[in-house]
Amino acid sequence: MKALRISLILVIFLSYNSNLFSQSPYQFLRYVAGARAAGLSGAFVSVTNDASALFYNPATISTVDDKPVSVTFLKHVLDINSGNATYIIPTEEDGIFAGSINYTSNGSFNYADELGNRDGRTFSGNDLSLGISYSNDLDTRLYYGVTLKFLYMNLEQYSSTAIAVDVGILYRLPDERTNIGVSVLHSGMQLSTLDGVSEDLPTDIRAGINHRLRGLPLLMNFTFHHLGDQENEFFSRFRNFSIGGELQIGKYIQLRLGYDNQVRIFASPSSDKGLSGISGGLGIKVDELTFDFALARYGSAATLQRFSLSFDI
Repeated sequence: MKALRISLILVIFLSYNSNLFSQSPYQFLRYVAGARAAGLSGAFVSVTNDASALFYNPATISTVDDKPVSVTFLKHVLDINSGNATYIIPTEEDGIFAGSINYTSNGSFNYADELGNRDGRTFSGNDLSLGISYSNDLDTRLYYGVTLKFLYMNLEQYSSTAIAVDVGILYRLPDERTNIGVSVLHSGMQLSTLDGVSEDLPTDIRAGINHRLRGLPLLMNFTFHHLGDQENEFFSRFRNFSIGGELQIGKYIQLRLGYDNQVRIFASPSSDKGLSGISGGLGIKVDELTFDFALARYGSAATLQRFSLSFDI
């Protein structure tokens, strides 16, 4: 219960921090990281023993005991592509270290004048995040984690750099089937700007729980996310939640289904909701390798696909 009280205080305090409300050039940080997480609609802040959970809660790396490497490719809309990788670094000392990289290519753009006339030239835009993480235990079942990140983005001849920090805690209940996680992601400042105007980073506050059912091979996950986003009313931000279930089929197969309420509300028009906010995925686990695939629906205009591999080296 001590961990739960700490989590609630952290969320409430940071939700009132006006510096968290921002429109940022670093929105690529908000892309869901791994295919397993995408299949669960990002309800991943309390997932254990998964290297890719580092992007949601750095405290989780203390629970990774196999497959310390995770690599993901995201096929975004149009010609936008993104990828990330994590590596849990073995150490004989107290605590766990990890390294991470996140890269996005925003494709190519055509030069045009004020009348829209093109001259055949093109330019590009790219985003990059490099991180180093550390996690250790505060108590028998309570872990903390910190990630320090260097951010870089460029568009044509303009570029910007920033430094950011992720912090998180994870509490594993004595029943060994329930975990509670809280994290604050992408909190930091710009070191250099695109045009001389400083922008805040897209800080994200997450709090969630997961629970493995007794007598049924189903892992249920629930997460509040974007709790620091600006809303007209305080409790409106609690509409930003995700829920996902992961069903184990036999020894090797996992089926996933998720729902993101924020995507459902904001990513598609009211006349075209369709399956917006719904995601699904498949995991195949063997002794040395795990393959994950996910589809996430963002209205009729976009269905994002992700592929992940996790393995030992």
